[in-house]
Amino acid sequence: MRFLSPLSFVAIAIALVTAAPPKRATAQVAQTPPMGWNSWNYFAEKVNDKGVRTAADQIVATGMKDAGYIYVNIDDTWEGQRDANGVLHTNSKFPDMKALADYVHSKGLKIGIYSSPGPKTCANYEGSLGHEEQDAQMYASWGIDYLKYDLCSFIPAVLEKQEPNNKAAQMRLMIAAYDKMGKALKATGRPIVYSLCQYGWDSVWEWAPAMGVNLWRTTGDIEPKWDRIYALLSQQSGLEKYAGPGHWNDPDMLEVGNGKLSLAENRAHFSMWAMLASPLLAGNDLANMKPEIKDILTNHDVIAIDQDKMGKQAEHVYSDGEVEVWSRTLSGGAMAVAVLNVGSDRYSTHPFHLSLSKLGLHGAHKGKDLWSGKEMNLTDGQSIEIASHDVLLVRIDSPR
Repeated sequence: MRFLSPLSFVAIAIALVTAAPPKRATAQVAQTPPMGWNSWNYFAEKVNDKGVRTAADQIVATGMKDAGYIYVNIDDTWEGQRDANGVLHTNSKFPDMKALADYVHSKGLKIGIYSSPGPKTCANYEGSLGHEEQDAQMYASWGIDYLKYDLCSFIPAVLEKQEPNNKAAQMRLMIAAYDKMGKALKATGRPIVYSLCQYGWDSVWEWAPAMGVNLWRTTGDIEPKWDRIYALLSQQSGLEKYAGPGHWNDPDMLEVGNGKLSLAENRAHFSMWAMLASPLLAGNDLANMKPEIKDILTNHDVIAIDQDKMGKQAEHVYSDGEVEVWSRTLSGGAMAVAVLNVGSDRYSTHPFHLSLSKLGLHGAHKGKDLWSGKEMNLTDGQSIEIASHDVLLVRIDSPR
């Protein structure tokens, strides 16, 4: 199902958020893209209290916390049933959510949780429809720091039921549902990162920032397959103007270390998500992480690109054959350049000639290859060989 995406509907969001604002949390959140771990991509419905504690332990033990990974996010399937008073209880996999949150906090980390604006979540557990304020207060009482709010059953239960075939009305209802939970979170007085998951429909980047949303999905779900990762990357071109401190485009969680991705594909995936100023939410089995995967996820130079305080998302500058060149302006006048070989042959463009002039650069420049750690000289038209599905990621500190 798809909704309309007219620009005129931006006014709807603005009208919603300008009416009677509730008490607001005092601390700002997500001034740089959130970093952490989410349970879904590897564990899905098998997530439990022990697994979340293990993930928190591993984030500390592997050096991921020192690299900036802070959030430990529980995705779907933690929910139990509501009692006669409407209070949502956890299921047997999570016997004491407050105690779990306290444990995560004791590690110097933060904890996230998941729900839906519909009556059910994507996995058919209890959603938050009609209980938004009640659930938000419950999250705050547990010590929750992050909420992923996933559209799912809101589509058939509300949009199709209440406004069949009326796309404009459906969009108003959807925006209102997300705004309702956003206001409920702010009314708790607790700083909670608010993450929208509605797959990039209805140009969410045009109206979500006005609602104070911290990040919004721009795509459908990711998979640990190169073709899917590249498809999601391709959808980000043109969205760069909507990202910035406190509000980020989200092309979905990381699949680094999952599936049968090659080392080059893991490296390219991580590089491009960093270039996009994307949230960096690992989704692998941290307890059994291979050293080379840990090295990718904890590359401080690449993470610094993602976390650059300027918050300017990369743009796709040009393509030459099956090689793409993306650039990102960094604070202090620096620049990051990613040269990505998207072809299936080992060297699909052999060799590739980098055009500095197309990047607005003149003369020779010195840069740092962020994967080898080596300094390199860059000249206009120089020959570069990049293996299939691999990337050259360079930081130029004095580009002009």
